[in-house]
Amino acid sequence: MALLELKGVGKSYGDVPVLNDVNLSVEEGEFVAIVGFSGSGKTTLISLMAGLLAPDAGEITIRGKKIDGAGPDRGVVFQSYSLMPWLTVTANIALAVDAVFKTASRADRAARVKRYIDMVGLSHAAERRPSELSGGMRQRVAVARALATNPDILLLDEPLSALDALTRAKLQDEFDGIRDQEGKTIVLITNDVDEAILLADRIIPLKPGPKATLGPSFKVKIPRPRQRLALNDDPTFKGLRAEITKYLMDLGVSQQAASEERHLPDVQSVTQLEPPPEAVRKAGRSAILERYVEFFDVKKVYPTPKGPLTVVEKFQLLMRKGEFVSLIGHSGCGKSTVLSMTAGLTEISGGGIVLNAREIDGAGPDRAVVFQAPSLMPWLTARENVALGVDKVYPHATPAERREIVEYYLARVGLADSMHKMARDLSNGMKQRVGIARAFALSPRLLLLDEPFGMLDSLTRWELQEVLMDVWKRTQVTAICVTHDVDEAILLADRIVMMTNGPNATIGKILDVHLPRPRSRKALLEHPDYYRYRQEVLGFLEEYEHGAKPAANRTVAKAAA
Repeated sequence: MALLELKGVGKSYGDVPVLNDVNLSVEEGEFVAIVGFSGSGKTTLISLMAGLLAPDAGEITIRGKKIDGAGPDRGVVFQSYSLMPWLTVTANIALAVDAVFKTASRADRAARVKRYIDMVGLSHAAERRPSELSGGMRQRVAVARALATNPDILLLDEPLSALDALTRAKLQDEFDGIRDQEGKTIVLITNDVDEAILLADRIIPLKPGPKATLGPSFKVKIPRPRQRLALNDDPTFKGLRAEITKYLMDLGVSQQAASEERHLPDVQSVTQLEPPPEAVRKAGRSAILERYVEFFDVKKVYPTPKGPLTVVEKFQLLMRKGEFVSLIGHSGCGKSTVLSMTAGLTEISGGGIVLNAREIDGAGPDRAVVFQAPSLMPWLTARENVALGVDKVYPHATPAERREIVEYYLARVGLADSMHKMARDLSNGMKQRVGIARAFALSPRLLLLDEPFGMLDSLTRWELQEVLMDVWKRTQVTAICVTHDVDEAILLADRIVMMTNGPNATIGKILDVHLPRPRSRKALLEHPDYYRYRQEVLGFLEEYEHGAKPAANRTVAKAAA
C-alpha cells in the first residue's frame, strides 16, 4: 500500500479550475520531486497534501486513510519560514515538539529539540532569534521543526527558491543527508530541474493550468550519493536533464513573440547623436571597438564602524564593442557592486571605468540597467513605463516614431497584447519583460543586467533568457550580465568572468565561450562542448565555496587578455 495517494483530485478557486484529475502514489521512503511552471498550482497541490485545503473532487489518503485536515503525520516546509520572531531557535522548534509529544517528559522533549537542531547544523545559533539569522539558517529552523515532530512524510514547497546558489547547494546536501539518516518519505515541489535530479528518486512535471494535472514520471536511475561535479560528466544525468528540459519547454515555456510585422523607425537616440569623443577620432575606429569598455584597477571601499571594507579591488577587464560578458561568483563577491559602479549609481573608490573613450563619472542615458526587481511605475501601463525613457532619449523623433519604438520592443518581448495593462496587474515575469523592453528601447551603448531573472522561477527564467537572446541578436548591444546561474552565464555570454569571494574580491578566471549563435537552451544541451564549459565554471565555484584564495598570476594574465 502506498504511503500517500491522490485519486482524481481537483481544486478550484471560485470559477477558476486550478487542478484537475491529479493522480499520485508515493511509496514509503520514496523521494518524489514535482516540477512545474509558476502559477501552475504547485503550492495548492502541497497544501492539499498537507490538509490545509480540502479538494473539491477526488480524495487524498495516508496509509489508506482519508485525510481530514492537517496532522502531525505530515511535516510541511514552505518557501517562507513562518517562524515566531520573538522566540529563539530552540523555542520555535520546542513549540511544535510540545504540541505533538504532550505525554513525553520534559527531558525527552528537550533532547528531541536538541537532536534536530544539531542535525541541521544550528547548535551554535540555538539561542538566537530569527532576526539574527540568515535566510538559509531560518530555513534550517523550519526543516528542523518539521522533522522534530516525527512526521510520516515531509512536504517541501520550494523551500530553497529564495536563497542564493551557495546556501541552496548546502541545504540540498542537508536534505539528502536527512533522507539518508531519517529514511523519510519526501515530496519536494521545485522549479529547479537540477535540484530535482540531485535529490529525487522520481520526477513528475505538473502541466500548466488552468486544470493543471501531473505529467509522466521520470525515474532518476543515478546511484547515490550524487555529487554535483560528478553529475556533470554522467551520461545518465545529461540524458535525463535534456529529456525533462525538452518536455517542459515543449509544454509551452518558450513562446515566440509575434511581432515580425513591426519595424523600427529610422531615428537616432541622444547617445547616437552625440559627436564621438576626440580620443575616438584620433585613435581610429578599430582601436576603440576593441577597447570599447575598459575597467582599470577598479576598487570599491565602504566605510564601516570597524574601519574601511574593501569589497572589490584590482578589477581589470577590456570589452569589445558588441560583446556579451557574464559576471558570476558567490553571493557577496561584489558582482552587483561592479555593475552599479559601471552604471554610475555607486561611486568608484579607485581606478576607473571608460565607455567609448569617456570615463564614467555618473549615471547617463548611454547605459541602461535591468535590475532583479523591474522598478515599474505601478500606476502606469506597460507601454507608458517604456515610453517614459523613450521620450527622453529620442527628442527629435515624432510622437508617432516614438510610439513605434515603444511598441516594437514590447512586441519583441511578447507583450504586444498586454502593453495597455497597468503594471500593477502584471505577473513578475511580465514586469521583467517590460524592464527588458525599456532597456533596449533606450538604444544604450552598454546594457547592464543585474540578475534580471533572479526573482523568477526556473521555467519562467528559461523563457525570458530566450526572449533576451532574441532581442539582443537584433541590436548586438554591448552587455554585462550579473548572474549566479551557471547555465544562464553560458547561454548568454561570449566570455564568463568569474569573481573570487569577497571581501577584496577580484577576477579569478575568464572563460571564452565558443558556442554558435543564435543560441537556445535546447541547442545548448545538445552541443558537445556545453558540459565542458559547465564543468569549468562549476569547478571554479566549488573551489571558492571551500574558501580558496585568488591566484594572482592567473587573475592578472586572464583579465588583461
